[in-house]
Amino acid sequence: MLIQPNNSCLLVVDIQEKLAPAIQEHETILENACWLTDIANRLHIPVLASEQYPQGLGETLEPLRHRIPREQTFSKLAFACSDDSACADALQSLRSEQVVIIGMEAHVCVLQTAMRLEQEGRQVFVVRDCIGSRKAEDKNAALERLRDNGIEIVTREMVAFEWLRKAGTERFRQISREFLR
Repeated sequence: MLIQPNNSCLLVVDIQEKLAPAIQEHETILENACWLTDIANRLHIPVLASEQYPQGLGETLEPLRHRIPREQTFSKLAFACSDDSACADALQSLRSEQVVIIGMEAHVCVLQTAMRLEQEGRQVFVVRDCIGSRKAEDKNAALERLRDNGIEIVTREMVAFEWLRKAGTERFRQISREFLR
């Protein structure tokens, strides 16, 4: 299945100040997350973010924080976003059947969020170059388990091109000039 730009949202899971430094390749993940968030914003794709126990793990990292409206960011204690009422209500209000997920940690909050949303009947896409864990084997195990459970594993460029749908439009030319070269 392809990602539908008018029926999807981007969910940024727990890319936080005190968690990120422990995550393998966290600088690249942050850069990729900002890139995809910028494209989502440019294409008017709704963006939500979660923060796992922000009192202990800090806020969303600054480069991402200013790209996501504060009212679209939700603190949580549950590992799965939809197991927290504020985040679940925000996701429900969007009425997007498809959820594109990026974030940390791949084998905990990303995995549990993706699997819970899939159980709720959503089509879920996890962006492999925008997720991370402290250990490579945990990220790899999460990707295997997600795929085994029917969750689509994609890359950031796959998402961008599926949101764009076709070349030859002014929107495509703008995104191409700014993000794809």
